[in-house]
Amino acid sequence: MRKKSENSLKEVIGEFMKSYHLDEKMLEKQVILSWGKVMGKMIANHTEKLTIRKGVLYVKLNSAALRNELSFSKEKICKVLNDEVKAKVITEVVLQ
Repeated sequence: MRKKSENSLKEVIGEFMKSYHLDEKMLEKQVILSWGKVMGKMIANHTEKLTIRKGVLYVKLNSAALRNELSFSKEKICKVLNDEVKAKVITEVVLQ
């Protein structure tokens, strides 16, 4: 039987992750890992680097034509990636 002052292991781990902002980092990592699944194999093959800083996803592509095409879908990319991780992680996409 637990005392009232005791927390479950799940609660303690959750508090620990929030205090060190690890929950945000895990969500960012999930967004990066889901890029290929969400965007498709062709786009993933032309992607050289993905980074997230302060809610902005920076996508380095090796194709100018693809970069131009994706520039018309930045909002949709944000929405689809956020929907995939079920959290608002990305607020903007910058194509490089």
